[in-house]
Amino acid sequence: MTDSAVAPAGHPDEPAGAWAPAPAQDLEQLAREAFVPGGVLSRAADAFRPRPGQTEMAAAVARTITAGGALVVEAGTGVGKTFSYLVPALLSGERVLLSTATKTLQDQLFARDLPRLAQALGLPVRMALLKGRGSYLCTHRLELARQDASLPDRSALRTLAKIEQWAQGTRTGDLAEMPGLDERSPVLPLVTSTRENCLGSQCPKFRTCHVNAARREAMAADVVVINHHLFFADLAVRESGMAELLPSVRVVVFDEAHQLNETGVQFLGRQLGTGQVLDFTRDLLGAGLQFARGLVDWQQIAGATERAARELRLVVGRTVPGARLRWVSAAPEGVSDVAWGEALAALETALQLAAEGLATVSEIAPDFVRLHERATLLAQRVRAFDQPAEAGAVRWLDVGTHLRLVESPLDIAEAVQQKLLKTGQDPENESARRAWIFTSATLGDDARLSWFTEPCGLGEAEVLRVASPFDYPTQAALYLPRDLPRPNDPGHSAAVARVAEAAARRIGGRTMVLTTTLRALRAIGEPLQARFDGSGEVEVLVQGQWPKRRLIERFREGAGEGRPGCLLVASASFWEGVDVPGDALQLVIIDKLPFPPPGDPLVEARGQRLESQGRSPFNDYFVPEAAVALKQGAGRLIRRESDRGLLVVCDTRLAQMGYGRRLLAALPPMRRLQDEAQFEEALDQLAPE
Repeated sequence: MTDSAVAPAGHPDEPAGAWAPAPAQDLEQLAREAFVPGGVLSRAADAFRPRPGQTEMAAAVARTITAGGALVVEAGTGVGKTFSYLVPALLSGERVLLSTATKTLQDQLFARDLPRLAQALGLPVRMALLKGRGSYLCTHRLELARQDASLPDRSALRTLAKIEQWAQGTRTGDLAEMPGLDERSPVLPLVTSTRENCLGSQCPKFRTCHVNAARREAMAADVVVINHHLFFADLAVRESGMAELLPSVRVVVFDEAHQLNETGVQFLGRQLGTGQVLDFTRDLLGAGLQFARGLVDWQQIAGATERAARELRLVVGRTVPGARLRWVSAAPEGVSDVAWGEALAALETALQLAAEGLATVSEIAPDFVRLHERATLLAQRVRAFDQPAEAGAVRWLDVGTHLRLVESPLDIAEAVQQKLLKTGQDPENESARRAWIFTSATLGDDARLSWFTEPCGLGEAEVLRVASPFDYPTQAALYLPRDLPRPNDPGHSAAVARVAEAAARRIGGRTMVLTTTLRALRAIGEPLQARFDGSGEVEVLVQGQWPKRRLIERFREGAGEGRPGCLLVASASFWEGVDVPGDALQLVIIDKLPFPPPGDPLVEARGQRLESQGRSPFNDYFVPEAAVALKQGAGRLIRRESDRGLLVVCDTRLAQMGYGRRLLAALPPMRRLQDEAQFEEALDQLAPE
């Protein structure tokens, strides 16, 4: 990562859009020429080799940039899709917005791929990296945190001291640049801002604000790298500065587009968390005691609001951590309508009283003006959740240490059609000429990629599928154990652990176990750690015990320097975006077919909508969802042409049920191992000498 939010290539002083765009009729040809042997790509990419699929995708992107419209590309692992869209985008001379699902890819594009390619192409491109405000240090809140008496422990105090020291030298304020900072640290919310607590132009640190600096640099850049969360946050609330940026952009690329729908629905509805309310009370008390001690009974106001938030949580009672409760009537499922209504009313009243108290001191400090706005907004959200949900939306309650009240559209189709593609509007206007590129390694299991295009409102888009160049029958094999318990049997996770233990011993670690639930994660990970503890054979890593970044770094290191190879047991986000090429990972074990959880309110609502349309929720939703997720998990195995490995799916339904053929067809074309003897032989071929 560079230490700058803008990475100039060529002539850094050139203004945005300063280089001449390629003539429209020549862009496709220029893009094709970049990928020929000895072309510019050979100077930009290590060990570059021409791939017909990569060139095909680049040509399609070039045509879409020239004509405008939407292009959806599923580019299999190894195609090199990043350069396939970057080359024509840069050669076009147009202003470009690149959006990714993860900050990891965001940083990689900005710090490595873009500068390298712009230099190879000889283009004076100004680039900017723009993240959400939670990624940047807020120097005003850092000052407030120094005086915060509620810091949890000495570890938090040490982290705060390190951040203060780092703050003296950073130019961008991007916390990802700070070495050794745990992304789970409880200090981070204290030193970053949110849309709710940012003071805006009234902040005493406004002129040196890192968020504003990043936005200014984005406005001056030719290519801006953002993430999907930031894009949809702005689409929903126009908070990030994108409202000014997007109209000047002609080319928009969504990489890792398979996450677009699920990211979008988070922002296009409404949410209220009791954690938000508690954050507000902490900020209220801190600002009140610092700037207006004695003028208002801050302890009483903050205490009353905090109690109301905690009472709302208590009304729900004990439930499974991480549960989602259906909410189709006055109160969530299993919660008393009367008690819930009274608790919501009490919280609204407490927030209104807080707003009244803040109004009396609003002229003393800008902090009070913002706090008053936050109290009013939170009260409005409470009131909205006391009313029926909007038509076409689904409402539910996320239950954990705190509550999260959620109302969400079922997909982003309407938002994409109306706000992005502007379907039905004048075809001559600027938005109709904009080029929209959506790409990922996994976007569906049918020719139209309907798993992605339907919920994203892209039914009329051009669709291209580019196969992976990897020789899967030679590089990889698939094994389906036949004698395992059924997936829902109590002994299933223990059986998966035994398979993983025996295989990992045989090949010296180099194994990743992907689970479909956190319960299975613990049921498989904990016994494996107990069995290998102190043996020195294999180091067992379990998601949640270390930060994700540290887990992946250790796993990639593998065996060496007196350390054993690793067995990683993980769930959720580890199914995708984890890149471990080479010998460190040669065995991926998937515990169950990754069907959506049937009791999830959003899943239920989507199924009910399909039923009302006369369609099959299982065939048209559950199976495609499982196919895409299974393909994502399997994609962790082979990352380079030289990789070799085995995929084990510990779910007998894949071989026994009719839909298993469809799921198998979604996987890369690996050779099949027929029995345990063949599996053990394949393991022995991978075992270190």
